[in-house]
Amino acid sequence: MSTPYPFTAIVGMEDLRLALLLNAVSPAVGGVLVRGEKGTAKSTAVRALAALMPRVDVVAGCRFSCDPAAPDPACPDGPHPSAAEPASRPARMVELPVGASEDRLVGALDIERALAEGVKAFEPGLLADAHRGVLYVDEVNLLHDHLVDLLLDAAAMGASYVEREGVSVRHAARFLLVGTMNPEEGELRPQLLDRFGLTVEVRASRETDERVEVVRRRLAYDEDPAAFAAEWEAEEGSLRARIAAARELLPSVRLGDGSLRQIAATCAAFEVDGMRADIVMARTATALAAWAGRTEVTDADVRQAALLALPHRRRRNPFDAPGMDEDKLDETLEQHRGGDEDPDPGPEPDGGPDGGGDGPGGGGRPPRADDGTPPDAPSETAADSDPDGTPGAAPGAGAPREQAAVPSAEPFTARALTVPGLGEGAAGRRSRARTAHGRTTGARRPRGTLGKLHLAATVQAAAPHQRDRGRGGPGLVIRRDDLREAVREGREGNLVLFVVDASGSMAARRRMGAVKGAVLSLLLDAYQRRDKVGLITFRGTGAELALPPTSSVDAGAARLEKLPTGGRTPLAAGLLKAHEVLRVERLRDAARRPLLVVVTDGRATGGPEPLPLASRAARLLAAGGVASVVVDCETGPVRLGLAGVLARELRGTAVTLDELRADSVAALVRDVRRAA
Repeated sequence: MSTPYPFTAIVGMEDLRLALLLNAVSPAVGGVLVRGEKGTAKSTAVRALAALMPRVDVVAGCRFSCDPAAPDPACPDGPHPSAAEPASRPARMVELPVGASEDRLVGALDIERALAEGVKAFEPGLLADAHRGVLYVDEVNLLHDHLVDLLLDAAAMGASYVEREGVSVRHAARFLLVGTMNPEEGELRPQLLDRFGLTVEVRASRETDERVEVVRRRLAYDEDPAAFAAEWEAEEGSLRARIAAARELLPSVRLGDGSLRQIAATCAAFEVDGMRADIVMARTATALAAWAGRTEVTDADVRQAALLALPHRRRRNPFDAPGMDEDKLDETLEQHRGGDEDPDPGPEPDGGPDGGGDGPGGGGRPPRADDGTPPDAPSETAADSDPDGTPGAAPGAGAPREQAAVPSAEPFTARALTVPGLGEGAAGRRSRARTAHGRTTGARRPRGTLGKLHLAATVQAAAPHQRDRGRGGPGLVIRRDDLREAVREGREGNLVLFVVDASGSMAARRRMGAVKGAVLSLLLDAYQRRDKVGLITFRGTGAELALPPTSSVDAGAARLEKLPTGGRTPLAAGLLKAHEVLRVERLRDAARRPLLVVVTDGRATGGPEPLPLASRAARLLAAGGVASVVVDCETGPVRLGLAGVLARELRGTAVTLDELRADSVAALVRDVRRAA
């Protein structure tokens, strides 16, 4: 694999090289997902795989790459005769752009010819091009949901289906799926994540000599690409020969019962969902043995297969970091070496199975009192009543001190917060919008390329003109002006901008922990609804953009967890900062509507004339048409209701922390129904 990058200069690149080569040996492994920071040669390494893939035999003239030995009986270019002329060509690496249309991915029918002539004039898409090759998706985590759904269907069934108003085309689509992504820009849906057989994490080396070698090779490549490729041609030829030999050896590799038991025990020990992980590990271990020139799978093969196949399947939510506990892996493999069915589990740890601690049962958190507060945490005192929010400080004791970050409470399922009206932003799952997918609400003339045909409206438009057009047979005479496309309503993703009060008035540990838990819940909700998120915090003398708007909600969770509290409450500064961020984002993406979520008790004590200035800032946001929700964090028997006042000035709604829970909303609906 000749690339301008030495593999030693990228941490994890040797694993990436191995994962790609194993898929070349055994495409049944299921592809590779490459995760890593920007600028780590992810795409370069993947593209280098194309030169190593064995050539494929195809039916000459078939646009769908049918195998002459077993042509697809449903091929749109078929039926192919049993003695179809073969042709040999290199395996294709097809790149799917993030902004590709559905028709570009699956292909398109000529609707006008289909209606007027009854001809299935089908133009194949990228899935047809990738059949028996590699489908590469750069920035796969940014792929639109409807394209992800199509990929999932094709990967699961090995075929692509194109449906257009009664006209149906099916063709084979079996490909090696390879994706690259930067986790800072957001995570993948779990369904697509599980479709990748293997995953690899890469990052740039911090060693000076290795970085120097990267630059040296890159400059040599830019100066003379042909000479650079020629320098590595011998090594590439050796790799091709080794791949071919491993492919021939693969059917002879034996996966013994002992290795199979280790695989099953490992997947069970790490609590991965479903059975796909077991199958992928078995195929990977077999490919590893063939790559090494062996016909028996060893313990080392099973261990390496686990390190490649399991990390991305252990994520339970977007805030979990992928990875493996290698000590636990070694212990599991050792326990099941030789096929032991009931190994000695050893003595119980101190305290018995429920003794807590930092193990799997303890969750790594200290025990809490009944109110959710760690036993060594300071009690909630003056922080709830002192307008300046100086917890534990004596009256007149000078400037409030800063508190360390407070752990968040457990997240919960949040109620759905939406932007009113009908938008036209990026497809998502939050607010109503006109989208390419969803329920049909009307018809219109096409704007550019015809999208989803509205058949009834097209027939209605063409019907009055049939006599003038000389119709003499049973078919309609259709012209371009008659075509109507469906207008659909679905859901869009929004920009959810959190403005979080981190001042002293919020600094009681129990309350701030609950606030962080609520924001974490809303971040999880934003991930599930395909939103962009941003985080502004205000405390002391000003406001800070802690997280610029991004699709990476786990980055928001990380910033939130480290958020310190203390100081005065510059509410106006937080609102003005939000106004500035939204102004800039509107220039970048005018179609994505914002939802402002202000998490505060409504107090304002920072800056000159804090309350009037905060009111003016709120009215400025309202005048811009920003949809707002104020999460009222005020607690205690005496409440000032300032958060409700702020919500009215923002022309938004106010909800309490309890009302933010979806289960509390469902309970309220049930109570209302019972009363009715």
